Amino acid sequence: MDFPSIEKVFRTLALQAGDRIMEIYNADDFEVKAKSDESPVTEADEAADALISAGIRSAFPDMVLVTEEQAASHGQSASSFIIVDPLDGTKEFIKRRGDFTVNIALVQDGVPTRGVVYAPAKGRLFYTEADGRSVEESGPFDIDTKGDVTPVSVSEPDNSALLVVASKSHRDAATDAYIGKYSVEDMKSAGSSLKFCLVATGEADLYPRLGRTMEWDTAAGDAVLRGAGGHVIRFDDHTPFTYGKPGYENPFFIAHAPGVDLKAG
Repeated sequence: MDFPSIEKVFRTLALQAGDRIMEIYNADDFEVKAKSDESPVTEADEAADALISAGIRSAFPDMVLVTEEQAASHGQSASSFIIVDPLDGTKEFIKRRGDFTVNIALVQDGVPTRGVVYAPAKGRLFYTEADGRSVEESGPFDIDTKGDVTPVSVSEPDNSALLVVASKSHRDAATDAYIGKYSVEDMKSAGSSLKFCLVATGEADLYPRLGRTMEWDTAAGDAVLRGAGGHVIRFDDHTPFTYGKPGYENPFFIAHAPGVDLKAG
């Protein structure tokens, strides 16, 4: 696998998709439709998906590509593939709250090993470099030239004063009950895969998700977190989280920094 090319292509496509998304986001109005599962989709989702898919297929024609917005791709079965959510956090986009991301990831033998998470409205860009270590690049961003990068690393958690992040749009009583088992100093809410990145940078120690997600929602953020020394495990039995599952649907999970004294569900 040509990891320098993976890094360059993923970064470039994420930035290009982010630019297109922000053009639509900053317009006076944009079209919102409902998919078959009643979840919303906007013209920004579709435009970003078309751009990223074309770029991936051109650069890596032999790789399996799974993308949220192309239902036909969900029937593929592979242990290694590229997986895309062109606009993660569509509800945040529609409400113009800024917590949305472009997610692109490489999965190898069920493990997300490389990924990029770009939050264009927040001006935050996270990705794994060719060697697998995660960085945050500081803007303004140039599509053709890589800017200054800072390695990111998970925190050394204080179990008597944990920093926790949870979903902004999908918070529920079960999540609150689980978080209540910990000694929490600070609680953040964030949308999309930014939650993984907050754990990766040490801005949070723990992110539990007790709700439905798909692999395209999580793979890129998971790759960034793993490249920063963090872990993602199943909520039910704390076993490793894997990708390439039937239908690409995830079980509940916990993303965390090593050293968090994990509680049973």
